[in-house]
Amino acid sequence: MKQAVICIMPSESQADKTIDSLRNAGFYNTNISILMPDRAGSHNMGHEQHTKAPEGTSTGAGAGALVGGALGWLAGIGALAIPGVGPFVAAGPIMAALGGVGIGAATGGIAGGLIGLGIPEYEAKQYEGKLLEGNILISVHANTRDEANSAEDVFKGMGAKDIRRTSEEPLKVVK
Repeated sequence: MKQAVICIMPSESQADKTIDSLRNAGFYNTNISILMPDRAGSHNMGHEQHTKAPEGTSTGAGAGALVGGALGWLAGIGALAIPGVGPFVAAGPIMAALGGVGIGAATGGIAGGLIGLGIPEYEAKQYEGKLLEGNILISVHANTRDEANSAEDVFKGMGAKDIRRTSEEPLKVVK
């Protein structure tokens, strides 16, 4: 069963060390997501003109220059302008969830993207609040229970907060 293991880190240096530990544990950069406030105030934000979810997010280039170290190793790093919330930096599978049509009109923002990843609404709103306080969200997408256990062990060893697991199984449509 595919799962995501999610945590909150209070600082960029702690997040950087955690990403490095995940890499050393054998996780691929394409299976690790990060979402953090853009503290550098990137001026390279752009707007995606063809999106079907204007209340969602828009992506921009140049965020790779905002982070370094192990964070720079992550796949698809970019800047996000989240209406009503502000600028964020994201990488990995979460970038697609937040940067595309996956943002729901009712919830929108960060919580809507996290709900799209399978996080229950209540928890998604809690994570959104922690991000707005300046914390950093890290998610590992695990294909097996052993991988999920390994990611959780890394998070615990690095002092992560609010560690959660969520299923990544596709929702079944009932007619």
